[in-house]
Amino acid sequence: MEADTIDRKTMRRIVAFQRDEETSAAIYQRLADRLSDRKNAEVLARMAAEEARHAARWRAVTNKDVGPDRLRVSVFFFIARFLGLTFAIKTLEKGEGQAQVGYGSILDLFPDAKAIIAEEDAHEDALIAMIDEERLKYAGSVVLGLNDALVELTGALAGFTFAFQDSRLIALTGLITGIAASFSMAASEYLSQRSDAESELIPWKSSLYTGVAYIVTVILLVLPFLLLENYLLALGLTLSVVVLIIVGFNYYLCTAKDLPFRRHFLEMFVVSMGVTVLSFGVGLAVKHFLGVTI
Repeated sequence: MEADTIDRKTMRRIVAFQRDEETSAAIYQRLADRLSDRKNAEVLARMAAEEARHAARWRAVTNKDVGPDRLRVSVFFFIARFLGLTFAIKTLEKGEGQAQVGYGSILDLFPDAKAIIAEEDAHEDALIAMIDEERLKYAGSVVLGLNDALVELTGALAGFTFAFQDSRLIALTGLITGIAASFSMAASEYLSQRSDAESELIPWKSSLYTGVAYIVTVILLVLPFLLLENYLLALGLTLSVVVLIIVGFNYYLCTAKDLPFRRHFLEMFVVSMGVTVLSFGVGLAVKHFLGVTI
């Protein structure tokens, strides 16, 4: 079909398709060039070639050299480097899924777009088969450390807040409690993996992921009490940090592992906040009935 026979709205849509395909091709190729695992790199290079072919199909219609979105290429490369290849590509595939819906609007004009949609559908299956990232293997250990720290320390800090009513003392007690608990949790994970003959995880690595996740969470939760003198304001900020951690981690994990975000988020949120509310009551009860004044 000649470009001058296509209306402006449709042409703008096709130009956008071309840019999306060229951007995806650039992302896949850049990731392929940086991967040390040659098998994964070859799969990504093949996918880059497919995207480039799709872009060429639209270039034949637009007669324009659109070029990739360089900012988007850099952003996805950064995400892959720091948050993992799986998360970056699954996020990219979600965007391509939206593009496939857009292709449906021009099938009458370009029936061959069905082949592009079919190839895009095949991408995710190829990616799932190729990717074997250590950070996802040990996601269970990270969940263990993160979840336990959120549940236990958030509740403990809430209790300390109403019992002590002093930001520095709450921070000190929280740090001691949290760091000691992280060592205990890491040791428990090590022993658990050692005793599980069917586990494919390396015990010391699993223990390390659990312990580090726990300690990082402890620092983030205690930090408001170190920065603010008002203990109630500090507790409010800590609870906000809890929600942000739950949202961020669940979005990452659910995207990388194709899990339902809403259910996992609500589960972790309800448990963490439930323990916190109960701890409020315990702190108030201790202060009232035992007459603790600090």
